[in-house]
Amino acid sequence: MWTNMFGKAPILKLIEIRVTPAHKSCLYKIGEKVQFNVAVLRCGIPLDDIEIRYEISEDMMEAHKTGTTLLKNGIAEINAGSMKQEGFLRCQVFADYQGYEYKGISTVGFSPEKLQPVTSLPKDFLTFWNTNKAEAEKYPLKPIMTLLPERCTDVVNVYHISFQNNGNNSRIYGILCIPKVPAKYPAILKLPGAGVSEYKGEIARASKGFIILEIGIHGIPVNMPGTVYQDLYKGALKDYYFMNLSDKDNYYYKRVYMGCVKAIDFIYSLPEFNGDLATFGGSQGGALSIITAGLDQRVKALAAFYPGLCDIAGYIHGRAGGCHQMFKDGKRRTPENIETARYYDVVNFARQIKVPGFYSFGYNDMTCPPTTIYSAYNVIDAPKKLFIAENTGHYTYPEQMNSAWDWIMDYLKSQAQNAKQTK
Repeated sequence: MWTNMFGKAPILKLIEIRVTPAHKSCLYKIGEKVQFNVAVLRCGIPLDDIEIRYEISEDMMEAHKTGTTLLKNGIAEINAGSMKQEGFLRCQVFADYQGYEYKGISTVGFSPEKLQPVTSLPKDFLTFWNTNKAEAEKYPLKPIMTLLPERCTDVVNVYHISFQNNGNNSRIYGILCIPKVPAKYPAILKLPGAGVSEYKGEIARASKGFIILEIGIHGIPVNMPGTVYQDLYKGALKDYYFMNLSDKDNYYYKRVYMGCVKAIDFIYSLPEFNGDLATFGGSQGGALSIITAGLDQRVKALAAFYPGLCDIAGYIHGRAGGCHQMFKDGKRRTPENIETARYYDVVNFARQIKVPGFYSFGYNDMTCPPTTIYSAYNVIDAPKKLFIAENTGHYTYPEQMNSAWDWIMDYLKSQAQNAKQTK
């Protein structure tokens, strides 16, 4: 299996539990019965007479059916029932073998293209964000660019950069890659997944003729030793996505969203930039890719993998909610928290999208559940390219990642070619 910047694919193990729908696809009609077939393999060879236990649930909900059964002739059949409304039905299978527990998952969708968000749009949503953007504009960028000679290549210059964000000397840091050949280039703003990390920069992809700025969101340099970020994530920045959730004017993500807009200001300040810009990211970064495109009309296209923060209030309405699962239990379900979440929910930025986008995710994602992603995706009224890898969780296959980069680079290049032809 393959790992990447957005998530980790499952590690190959001695025992594999293979769960598949007994259907020609992972999509079903509402009311249609679902059967899952289960095989347990050791080094790719089916085992027999193995007891398994299973749980059937709607996406991220409590199991409504459980049971055990014995594999016969290398296979077991599980009748999972159906769904009476659009959504996702998941089968999780567990088996014990020589003292270890193994797990397999399969998820099927019921008319997911009909899913609609439970999150409503505040009447002053646009006013709120336009006011915040106007406030952020008062602060000059005061950019600092430091060349990193050890990362530069014969065709790309690499810089550690920072610029002022939205007050209190708050700064955003990142890694900037610019082709060395003097010319005008399109730009890609690469946005980070959740956590606290260092960043290396997209040097190889920048060499294809793109300015690529990869930013962090926490106001700290992104080229320090990895242990620094581990300590911060366990300490001062632990659960940062809940900080000041009760106050929409001081919620943690406010400076983050404004930092993404200021990153566009920074890119526009570069003499090498040609005016064509796209956003790119996965998980939290997928959310920020959509959010930034919804906030700023200077974004011409976007790519988003399994975006988080979609339909955050889903759990309050008895279905899956977006990642960090802030309302899965009752302790954060205060009126103030719920109201703040509406202003920061990807769904409400998706409603503002007017540019082409590439979107990709899988049905087995239990970090950013497919119910929530479809709820945002379905309200986007703009050209959309969808790449579903049904059996993936919170990770991607190389084909997904390559397709996204190819799509966004081709789009930006076509914009430049169209501009030349109209001159």
